Amino acid sequence: MVTVAPPHPWAYVLRLPHDPRAVRVARMTVRAVLGGHGKQDAAEAVELLTSELVTNAYRHTTGPASLRLTCLSDGRLRVGVWDSHPYVPAPFDGSSGDRTALAPADAESGRGLRIVREYADSWGGWSLGDGLPGRSAGKLLWFEVGGRRGPT
Repeated sequence: MVTVAPPHPWAYVLRLPHDPRAVRVARMTVRAVLGGHGKQDAAEAVELLTSELVTNAYRHTTGPASLRLTCLSDGRLRVGVWDSHPYVPAPFDGSSGDRTALAPADAESGRGLRIVREYADSWGGWSLGDGLPGRSAGKLLWFEVGGRRGPT
């Protein structure tokens, strides 16, 4: 049974521990949320891109992460992944654009951001700073599908 999506925006937030199983939990959550809102047509792409960002959060930090899945009023889907490290990798930092060399498509690792850039309609990231002493404010990497193509 498919539920009808409400005409107004909605959002779901999931806190993820620093655990390798968090990637699978994030993928399952995305699939369940999109299925529940009648957006199965976007589920495969959003699930893949979400898993790439959550995997990076796990591999490159030692703290927890958070996933936020939002459907905007125009139907676009936005996914944000927060983690505890403030470094925003190029080209998500906006400073180097498309000139940044990404991992080759046949590389065994480092392809996640290439996949996000190639399949998302828009993407970006923000450093949230170093935070309070002993606690990092971290960063947010995000992507959208269902809208115009290109970074903002």
